[in-house]
Amino acid sequence: MKPALPAVLAISVLTLSACSVPTAPQAVSSLDTLLPHPTGRSSATQVNSGPGVSLGVIYSPGTQANRQYLREYQAKAGTGFGQSLLVQPIHDAYVASSSPDRAVEWVNASLQRQFGSVTVYPDMQSLRAAKPDVVAIVDTRSQLITSRSSDIRADVSADFYDAQLNYIGTAKGSQARELTPVWADFKRSEEIVADINQQEELQLAALREFDRSLSNLVVRPGEKVSMLEGKPAQKLY
Repeated sequence: MKPALPAVLAISVLTLSACSVPTAPQAVSSLDTLLPHPTGRSSATQVNSGPGVSLGVIYSPGTQANRQYLREYQAKAGTGFGQSLLVQPIHDAYVASSSPDRAVEWVNASLQRQFGSVTVYPDMQSLRAAKPDVVAIVDTRSQLITSRSSDIRADVSADFYDAQLNYIGTAKGSQARELTPVWADFKRSEEIVADINQQEELQLAALREFDRSLSNLVVRPGEKVSMLEGKPAQKLY
């Protein structure tokens, strides 16, 4: 005789609720810890890019904390959530939706498409010594399902500065969603997996929004539009 489905759900719910699930780190301002003094505002309204422009990248403390949070979340999905008790598709969904490197790898690839060289530096001192043409402070944050909340969120941003660390602008993407509790006793395992998968879908949506914002912020050589008699001149390629 096949075991009743509610029993499977009960095991999943009990395991998820009883374990210690990592909570999302608090948002921390990038400027508070990375820049030694208040920054000015650049006269530029867009970021120069192209094959001849070097970009220096620093990951914010929030990004480092977020990656550690995702590592712990992923590890708990393999052990702390009770790997032997959760059905495999639920376990796999937790792991797939909590990749620690998804956001930074995506952002790095997006920046490499825009700039001639992209170098990630371990600290601001190293970056300033290298003197890149443009500086970006990348900040990422995720909020995933826990035993206490089914509100999920993904934020990613890059604050851009010129060579003198004057602020130019920010490219960002942000998505949030409120789910029904995954541990609700009326849900089938397929529905639970679909809910958990929304965490990954939300992160990808925020990253695509970041790409659109980045495209609007950067300008490549030959793309500046001059104004003549109130009409835009043709772009030269």
